[in-house]
Amino acid sequence: MMNLGRYVRRTRSHQPGAEAVVCGPSRLTYAELDEHSDRLATALRELGLAKGDCVATLAANRAELVVTEVALYKAGLVRAPVNARLGEREVAHLLRESGARVLLTDAAHLDAARHAVPGSEVKTVIGYDGPSDLGPGYADTLTTTREPVDVDCDDDDLAVLHFTSGSTGKLKAATQTYGNRAAVMRKMVMGPDTRVGPGDKQILAGPVTHASGMPLMGIFFAGGCAIVMPSWDAQLFLTTVERERATHAFVVPTMVNTVLALPDAHTYDTSSLRQLIYGAAPMSPQRIREAWHLFGPVLSQGYGCGETTSGVLFLSTEDHQRAIEGDDEELLLSCGRPRAEAEVEIVDENGTPVADGEIGEIAVRGPDVVPGYFNAPDLTAETFHAGWFRTGDLARRRADGYVFIVDRKKDMIISGGFNIYAVEVEAVLHQHPDVYEAAVVGVPDAQWGEAVKAVVVPRDGATPSEAGLIEFCADRLARMKKPRSVDFAPALPHNPNGKIDRRALRAPYWAGADRRVH
Repeated sequence: MMNLGRYVRRTRSHQPGAEAVVCGPSRLTYAELDEHSDRLATALRELGLAKGDCVATLAANRAELVVTEVALYKAGLVRAPVNARLGEREVAHLLRESGARVLLTDAAHLDAARHAVPGSEVKTVIGYDGPSDLGPGYADTLTTTREPVDVDCDDDDLAVLHFTSGSTGKLKAATQTYGNRAAVMRKMVMGPDTRVGPGDKQILAGPVTHASGMPLMGIFFAGGCAIVMPSWDAQLFLTTVERERATHAFVVPTMVNTVLALPDAHTYDTSSLRQLIYGAAPMSPQRIREAWHLFGPVLSQGYGCGETTSGVLFLSTEDHQRAIEGDDEELLLSCGRPRAEAEVEIVDENGTPVADGEIGEIAVRGPDVVPGYFNAPDLTAETFHAGWFRTGDLARRRADGYVFIVDRKKDMIISGGFNIYAVEVEAVLHQHPDVYEAAVVGVPDAQWGEAVKAVVVPRDGATPSEAGLIEFCADRLARMKKPRSVDFAPALPHNPNGKIDRRALRAPYWAGADRRVH
């Protein structure tokens, strides 16, 4: 039996006055985090919620979201975090799908809540910014008498409905259990590069309802401080590192790109950083080198997804150093080797491991892998086999265990019978000095079935040519892999989690085609 909230209470007993959460003007000590989460957990129980009931959140990053997460753990409730960037129809779908009985939201999303709550099982809407026509204010709920809340949970009890679209565009919920979340906490604490202990401060730059929030309980277990950015801003990130003397940060590659684009980025003092962890999407070797030059030898990379609850492959700072300053440049194309308790294999269509160097699908099992998808037995049966989660990522493994992703299974381009991996072409495009960001997709071609199309965002002030970029790729790739055409765009579409939205990028090219690639 377990309760993750116990670790917040224990850390409070060790260092009650130490800061646990910083978000904009809000600063909470461990004593305040423990007390506020107890009060909220008590209030939710007084609303009639019992172990296993679901509570949804719909809000941009704020300290109260962190308090809510801890409160739900203490009460043994199920959290359904709704991405604040989703549209009203998607929010309504998620509320109905989750069966949530309570919704906590901010003022910016009250209209979305008004649209989404009817037809759902939500009976109470709590406003983080105060009472509204939909229900009481968050501060009012904390006036309840404080009682320590500690509901025993089993490993297989549901903790979080982690809604994700992946690359399919279809919203689905990975059923993260209390055992999954405990495994993530162990992983964060056991790793010397991810442990954020007393005196350490980690910046969580993305939505803490999703990947950026995964380290939270590991931070609280070890006694560190979580600095939650209210929203992403490259200059604010650098200012925060400098002002707070942050020691750790978790970002996605798109964020790194915006920092590198700042002409004065080098003027900020980031010397306090010991680890800058990036993940959730591929990052080109060229950008990695630029970030290494800016931040110093502090980069590390994690690979994982909602179904694995957190990172399961890790490319360490030492690996980066060996690639950038040593003789193993290929490592910059790797997402690392398995870490902690996760098992990772590269398998064929039948689930049989392939030989090193051959391309197969990444499969993962371990205590951090979820048991399946919520209310989706067919999808679960399709994706999970004998405890192994099939990620949909195609990769090869080197003899020393490093894994190299070549593409999403559904993003692979088949042109003239040849398999072409978009990631490989994108890596070359990112080496061009005039390219800020690039994405590669397959588009209809009467002769070859599909042709390689590159969509490029030029660097400010640069004017690369289509012919020049195609030739640049042809000099570095097999001729069949070079883009057949290049379109230029002011920006690429990204999904709510910061990944390039290939479906949106691909859609205009396949509109009206007899066969569509998904």
